[in-house]
Amino acid sequence: MNDRAVSIFENYEVEVLRTAKGRGALLGETAQGWLILKEYTGPAARLETQEKLLLAIRDSGFDGVELLQRNREGGLISYDQDRTAYIVKTWFEGRECNLRDVKECQNAVKLLGRLHRAMELPQLAAECGSHPFSLEKEYARHNRELKKVRRYLREKGQKSEFELYLLHHYDGFYEKALETAELLRQEAAGQDSAGAAECFCHGDFQHHNLLCCRDGFAVVNFEKYLLDNPVRDLYLFLRKLLEKNSWSPSLALSILTAYETQRTLSDGDRRQLYYRFAYPEKFWKIVNFYYNSGKAWIPGRNREKLERLLCQETEKKAFLDSVLK
Repeated sequence: MNDRAVSIFENYEVEVLRTAKGRGALLGETAQGWLILKEYTGPAARLETQEKLLLAIRDSGFDGVELLQRNREGGLISYDQDRTAYIVKTWFEGRECNLRDVKECQNAVKLLGRLHRAMELPQLAAECGSHPFSLEKEYARHNRELKKVRRYLREKGQKSEFELYLLHHYDGFYEKALETAELLRQEAAGQDSAGAAECFCHGDFQHHNLLCCRDGFAVVNFEKYLLDNPVRDLYLFLRKLLEKNSWSPSLALSILTAYETQRTLSDGDRRQLYYRFAYPEKFWKIVNFYYNSGKAWIPGRNREKLERLLCQETEKKAFLDSVLK
């Protein structure tokens, strides 16, 4: 974020009293509250839908979400002299959700359940023309990538210590990926998946996009919104929480129970949640990062992440068997 970006605020009907840097963006204080200025790389049409989504959530009585701001010309995107695109949104004073505070996490998923009810917008879903996300297609694509990298590793001549370690543990994760994708493929597209096409998800519902403010939670950064089964957001939040808490079944149950005080999980929702947790996504991410980065130098963190993943596999299986099976 360069200093020239400050001038972008001049395109808006606001008086900025002072600015501050935060989260790779620029914050501006006004008499009406804080605004955030950040770069935007997506299409303009997607922002139009995002604005409608956020306004619909607000109209449902849910005040703790950001709002996009239009500039003096009525646009949602403003450009600097280098034609870098920026958006301006409302911002909230608060701290990130604390994953070590169980009560706070329970309140966060209660809020998520309310948010999902507010994002069941079939008319807007039809208007935006977006296709619902397909978990089956995503896992099929991931599995093709895993197969390609496995072949590459096997055929590679001189292997590094990390590559030998990765190859040694590869087949177990790869077989789990194939098994989960096949179970998902066999899952009938019944009434539960039909409803998902009409529900928007935040798309990046993690603790750093949940701000604890004086009047309660605020949810920010909706740029990754999409049509999907609502458990997508629940999975993202719960996975991060459980990774930090040894995949505690009791903690997981308390979080799911809190969510269901606001939105009941159907049998289809629970199966979707199982598939998302069962699929070795973290392993795929490690493999994907390795393969698409310069292989001449492999960061030690790759080995550390894989070792940590292996250590947690038994705990994760116990969680799956006791909570989601």
